[in-house]
Amino acid sequence: MNQVLLRCVRRVRAVLPTRADYLVMARDPRRDLLAGLTVAIVALPLALGFGVSSGLGAEAGLATAVVAGALAALLGGSNLQVSGPTGAMTVVLVPIVAEYGSGGVLTVGLMAGVLLIAVALLKAGRYMAYVPAPVVEGFTLGIACVIGLQQVPNALGMDKPEGEKVLAIAWRSVTAFVEAPNWTALGLSLGVAAVMLAGARWRPTIPFSIVAVIAATIAVEVFHLQGAASIGALPSGLPVPSLSFIDISALGALLAPAVAVAALAALESLLSATVADGMTVGQKHDPDRELFGQGVANLAAPLFGGVPATAAIARTAVNVRTGASSRTAALTHAVILGVIVFAAAPLVSRIPLAALAGVLLATAVRMVEVGSLRAMARATRSDALVLVLTAAATLLLDLVYAVIIGLVVAGALALRAVAGQARLDQVDFRPDLPGEHSDEEHALLAEHIVAYRIDGPVFFAGAHRFLLQLSEVADVRVVILRMSRVTTMDATGALVLKDAVDKLHRRGITVLASGIRPGQRQVLESVGALDMLHTDGQEYATTPEAIAAARKLLEHAGLLPRRHRHPHRARKAPR
Repeated sequence: MNQVLLRCVRRVRAVLPTRADYLVMARDPRRDLLAGLTVAIVALPLALGFGVSSGLGAEAGLATAVVAGALAALLGGSNLQVSGPTGAMTVVLVPIVAEYGSGGVLTVGLMAGVLLIAVALLKAGRYMAYVPAPVVEGFTLGIACVIGLQQVPNALGMDKPEGEKVLAIAWRSVTAFVEAPNWTALGLSLGVAAVMLAGARWRPTIPFSIVAVIAATIAVEVFHLQGAASIGALPSGLPVPSLSFIDISALGALLAPAVAVAALAALESLLSATVADGMTVGQKHDPDRELFGQGVANLAAPLFGGVPATAAIARTAVNVRTGASSRTAALTHAVILGVIVFAAAPLVSRIPLAALAGVLLATAVRMVEVGSLRAMARATRSDALVLVLTAAATLLLDLVYAVIIGLVVAGALALRAVAGQARLDQVDFRPDLPGEHSDEEHALLAEHIVAYRIDGPVFFAGAHRFLLQLSEVADVRVVILRMSRVTTMDATGALVLKDAVDKLHRRGITVLASGIRPGQRQVLESVGALDMLHTDGQEYATTPEAIAAARKLLEHAGLLPRRHRHPHRARKAPR
């Protein structure tokens, strides 16, 4: 019992930041404070917009940015990560809010937090690195499309239609706009998006999102524009929700959404941390600590009226570019947003929804890395197919199915590619003959012996394709299999090989093998194929030894004249 407890304590300590992580926070506080201020300015409209998109309101987005941003900064595994509400997470939350309300989001957030902490304690963070790049790119492209479509009602100044499918909602909003156009809202949203996109090209270091939102808000207030809907007034502080959990009977139905939220938080957070590492020198995140920090953040955010959170790639990139060197910057960002909630809520409440829609439209456009998509599409047909399928599934189904489909298709195509590397080639065995042989002896041996070399993996994905060719070889007396170049073998491959050898035995053909590796020997022995590759229980380490055994068999059968044995040193040949 004590050993188990000690092991648990060690695992918990392993995912907690060390004293050295916090000492770094005091090295360059001025630069970190400036970076935190810049990130807060960029994050404010995004937090408001994602809160509105999730269906819980702008205050939920701010609560998430403050609470989750602070906890993830203090407990996460990256010194530069900035966390909060993200567009990808709102995509998952919208159907949950529609079916279960705010109580469902609270429950899902808590369940996802527990799952993330469990994954961190199991040290599974490193496995996220095995997600193929086309799946990530397709996933990001699909999310960008969903975020853009989610903004159509607010961008057009229309009430959001009922439903969950973003394509249907966007279409119904467009038809409603055609019947009663709201040009003011459309102009505001497109204007904000245009300023953000053009400004990012002109001066990437300037937070044009807040500039555009302030300008749009002033325009609405000064000119009393009609049709530019505004968000409801925020409370004077962080929202304190009534902690209404759903019935226990519904927990089973929310398990799949909770897994989706946890998987998305893990994937997006670790991807963001990897991007941050690549933008700096000497920074390296701890994936398990990062998952632990995100788990704690997701446990706490719903208790303050927030939504589940992840690390945000865009905000993290801004943090790095503005000179952040420690967790102080991300913590400062959360503190500043908290001050805004308490001190400037009346001003924030006047921001038009159409302006926030423009911010998110521009964000969706900037999520799409055209260069990366083009590179993936040109790499291989398999990569292009995985990318397109993942993006389409994200748009038409949901994020969990999208990732599963992407991983399954990518895995199947990878297996197909690996299986295609396996070959069965007939080789000339005469250079491996020990001793000196006349042309007549060479001809006799070639008449009765054939040698094949097996290259590559012999496993379930491709063994049937080439091993069954063995059973169709010409009428000879001995087949020699050179197996030293077999890279891997599973039970299916061993069974197929056994079946081919059995068919040759039925035709009176003896099969010998050389160069069997220890790992292959174990698999062959487990399915009963190893004995079929030996004569008199002998195993041949090299091809010359197998040829000598084959010659003895032919001599014994009277197909070759017996040779007088003279002592000599056989030339060593490759296996």
